[in-house]
Amino acid sequence: MADETRNHLDGRAHVVVQSGRIEQLHQHIGGPEAEAAVPFQLPPAGHRFANRVAEQERIRRAVEDHVPQAGPLVALLTGIGGVGKTALGFHVARHLADRYPDGVLHVDLDDHRREGAVELAEAVGEMLAGLKVEKDWRERAFAARVKQLWTLTRDKQLLVVIDNARFGSEVTPLLPASDRSLALVTSQGTLYDLDVAAVEVPLGPLPAPDAVELLRHLVDDPRLAAEPEALADLVEGCAGLPAALLVAGRWVRKYRRRPLSRLVGELTAELREKGLPMVEAVWDAAYEGLDGEAARLYRLLPLLPAPVIGEEPAAALLGSGYDEAADLLEELQRAGLLDEGVDGWRMHDLLRGHAERRLGQADPAGAERDRALGALVRWYRRQAARADRTAAGPRMTFAPQPDPAGDGPADLLFEDKAHALRWLERNRAALFGCVRLAFDAGRYEDAWGLCEPLWTHYLDHPHPGEVLAAFRTGVEAADRTEFLPAMVRMRCQLARPLWEAGRHEEAARQLDQAVHAAQALGTSFEEDRLRASALEFQGLLKAETGDLAGAVADFTASREIHARIGNAYGVLLLTHQEGKVALRRGESQEAVGLLERAHAAAVEQGRERMAARTGFELGRALRAAGRPEEADALVAAALESARRRGSATDEVRALRELAELADALGEAGRAEEHRAEAGRIVALRGGLPTPHTS
Repeated sequence: MADETRNHLDGRAHVVVQSGRIEQLHQHIGGPEAEAAVPFQLPPAGHRFANRVAEQERIRRAVEDHVPQAGPLVALLTGIGGVGKTALGFHVARHLADRYPDGVLHVDLDDHRREGAVELAEAVGEMLAGLKVEKDWRERAFAARVKQLWTLTRDKQLLVVIDNARFGSEVTPLLPASDRSLALVTSQGTLYDLDVAAVEVPLGPLPAPDAVELLRHLVDDPRLAAEPEALADLVEGCAGLPAALLVAGRWVRKYRRRPLSRLVGELTAELREKGLPMVEAVWDAAYEGLDGEAARLYRLLPLLPAPVIGEEPAAALLGSGYDEAADLLEELQRAGLLDEGVDGWRMHDLLRGHAERRLGQADPAGAERDRALGALVRWYRRQAARADRTAAGPRMTFAPQPDPAGDGPADLLFEDKAHALRWLERNRAALFGCVRLAFDAGRYEDAWGLCEPLWTHYLDHPHPGEVLAAFRTGVEAADRTEFLPAMVRMRCQLARPLWEAGRHEEAARQLDQAVHAAQALGTSFEEDRLRASALEFQGLLKAETGDLAGAVADFTASREIHARIGNAYGVLLLTHQEGKVALRRGESQEAVGLLERAHAAAVEQGRERMAARTGFELGRALRAAGRPEEADALVAAALESARRRGSATDEVRALRELAELADALGEAGRAEEHRAEAGRIVALRGGLPTPHTS
């Protein structure tokens, strides 16, 4: 198996190191500048780690005995939920970090799990981010991202903690390409489909002495020594699960005046009454100690479709203000029913299941759940729409905004475009999750209405798996409402991520339906605009698949509609698209004419980004037409615009085009300077040699 693993990994590395510029990038990332910012993605130890001596020794021996050229060492930590796999992985990683000078990375696969499946492209992207690869420089396609990861890790000594794996196929793409690296993987069971050799380290419940030792570390309380029998009963009831012992420790600290025997007796009585294991009784006791609103929030928190719990959505669930929700979250944390991480509040999976059971008991008819879910979805719809308007300005939308009355928390205010985009990205898991929640609850307008503001975010932050799932749901939701504009718009939004994923035939079917449905739209300005938009999408797909003549026909038809309804920006966009296609077809003179008109319109309308884009394309067309001296100023202006906007991708494109222009003008020295500058930016951004273009 070791030889197979070596051949497998060596072959993968071989695929991605052919380019000399990739070699140059690899050397740069491994140089002194990178060493100054070595990643260490482990949380600080919350308390003294107790026990698991045999398991730690097994991992240590595996590290010492690992054979070079056998691929990265994989240690698989297995056991039931709450048994302490993640805590052990973090503890071992902290102690072994010095052996891996290139850093320690951590990825929790549950953070990227959607409806049971991990969006692996996002998980790989998180690892690339840990390696200082900025998002603009991460490959979009999953396979390309994996190769990018292999390229950047092939000679490194990395330690990677991969949490909450369910299948080996979720782990393999995340492994470093270097045989000097270590991966600590946690899973509830053996990963039989893991295609690399792994040292399995099973974790069972803690033996009673070890559990007592852990509880003593967690709770500095004289009752533990004074009442050894009660302590033994408490530990036995927690079934040796560190997660349960942690909650029990907090609970013991909370009731400092009660004898420990009384506390255990109360728990035991409740256990007999409800027939639950003691660990459930511990959480039930903590829950029963909450006030009414804190208990209600606890029951409702599992409705949140994201791993991180924020104060704002918690307030939406309750119909309260933000400050009240923040206070209640703190009460849950003090009760041991919520954890506070660096990125927000989190609820352990075992506790989430407990909260769901308590909701079922308190709300058997589902009225409380339905009210809270509706309020949550409406709140996210409003905030996403506000963020989208701030980031993209007024644009074509068809979903009416939900009435905020009675939902509790006030709407958020976004300072500027950057703030709005950050909010959308930070909350994307919840936003995409709410699309599915709304659909499953029969709230079809909410489902497709949420997809509308996610479009602009998708263009700047592509997350293919999430987007495809959400936009497919948006199409189905629009069909359920039989609202024609939504049916057209959702199919257009779905088509682009489909063709970007290489699913051209499926994208074509969606757009064919959209274009035909658009013929039945009315004659209002927005409906005509939507009809033109459907034709534009169809033209973009044709251009993507090489049908340039068909693309021109669709772009022309779309532009004519925009001209008829007086939409100057639509005319500008479609003229730009026609010019780009003409340039691709080698019709440089026609391209110059079209792009000159588009550029002039962009300048006149005061649209800086479009002025830069059209100026850049016009410069390329002028060079192709043998007029490089006229192109230089246009591309230089595009470069300055890219720098003002902080768009490194556009900056590199402009620098490379300026180099081509300098060559055409016989200025070899200037050409070399531009190429060197572009290469420096690529290396600093951690990207591969060819950046993405829009």
